[in-house]
Amino acid sequence: HEREHDREISELITKHEEKMEKLRAELKEQQHELDELQQQMVAAHRAEIEQAQVQSQKLHSLELEALRLSLNNMHTSQLELTQSNLRKEKETALMELREMLNDKRAQEVALLQSRHQLESEKIKEQCLKEKEDL
Repeated sequence: HEREHDREISELITKHEEKMEKLRAELKEQQHELDELQQQMVAAHRAEIEQAQVQSQKLHSLELEALRLSLNNMHTSQLELTQSNLRKEKETALMELREMLNDKRAQEVALLQSRHQLESEKIKEQCLKEKEDL
């Protein structure tokens, strides 16, 4: 039974590690997507810079600054949102795993207590029997 218990705990740990690895992979994939988006935004930004150079220099400088700030704000907001979502998913996964482990532990404790009680009763009966025999 202890081996079975150890195996179940090992399986839970493996599942948890797999889930964490999946979350890490998703985070890496989303980070890659964000990097690509940032590259696209930079490319779009450069194209707008070339077009704006035809216009007056003062207007050009103001528009570029506004675009840069806007792109940085959008990128920052998107990164923060993604990180927040991943953090929430990770916390949820950890809470679910913790609940599963706590439930399993409670079951094991109850089982061990009942075994202990049965063994204790057997020992008492043996003692009484031995006393009677004596």
